[in-house]
Amino acid sequence: MPPTNTSLRSIAVFCGSAHGADPAFAEAAVALGETLARRDLGLVYGGGQVGLMGVLADAAMANGGRVHGVITRALAELEVAHPGLTELEVVETMHGRKASMADAADAFVMLPGGFGTLDEFFEALTWTQLGVHAKPCGVLDVAGYFAPLLDFLDGASEAGLLRPEHRSLVMIERDADALLDRLVAWEDPGVDRWLTPDER
Repeated sequence: MPPTNTSLRSIAVFCGSAHGADPAFAEAAVALGETLARRDLGLVYGGGQVGLMGVLADAAMANGGRVHGVITRALAELEVAHPGLTELEVVETMHGRKASMADAADAFVMLPGGFGTLDEFFEALTWTQLGVHAKPCGVLDVAGYFAPLLDFLDGASEAGLLRPEHRSLVMIERDADALLDRLVAWEDPGVDRWLTPDER
């Protein structure tokens, strides 16, 4: 069985490259960055200086946190890469970016964002479901932003297309400390619980 994450060192956070219309989004990004730094948890993120990504990284660094950014060369050349990170890793593809972030992190958190945010989080979540890695996944639900998504997941479970035990892999909180506490306490039940022999 893969190791459980009772002691996390780094958290990958997926979030928007825009600030969004609600000031609560940026406030939550600041609070999460500060909380990660206070708890001595390194931040792994997409390496940008724009939108919620930049707000998150700035908050972590302003409070003495370690920040590891991963960005594609194409985006770095568009001058959206954050210049002041602890470490900036430049990769060639988006696939490589996601893989590198997953390797560098012990858990995953999703803040408000768009297509890219959802893609990154659900790929990491699927890898946990399939036993590719044993890493917990959480959603910081800011101002009800993710309520429609969570309703969809509940509906998918009720429709028989998402097992209840798989649905429970998505931990949801509105407070950064509460979410991090749950990520720390999470224990991997092992891949055998998730897949039947026909599904492997």
